[in-house]
Amino acid sequence: MITVSDKAKEKVIKLKQEAQLDDTFRLRASVAGGGCSGLSYNLDFDDEVKPMDQEFEDKGVKVVVDMKSFLYLAGTELDFSDGLNGKGFFFNNPNASRTCGCGDSFSV
Repeated sequence: MITVSDKAKEKVIKLKQEAQLDDTFRLRASVAGGGCSGLSYNLDFDDEVKPMDQEFEDKGVKVVVDMKSFLYLAGTELDFSDGLNGKGFFFNNPNASRTCGCGDSFSV
């Protein structure tokens, strides 16, 4: 499962409202090759659920992940920071053995 912190929930709701997206849109989390640690995280809104997607809901936020990405993201918490050391979404991923300084990429 992928969980969502309270701060991430608030930001997702705000972004959906600003973009005027209805409830058919879910947050799509994925992993792609790249970044300074080898794998990088991607987040976007998507209104399509593919047959092999894994779908989760936490705190009212619907999250969709393709099966390949789910192997890397299982047990991950999506969080949001608006602090002085950086603003944006970040992943608390228990599967990552190493992460880069900015938190945008990781390796297993």
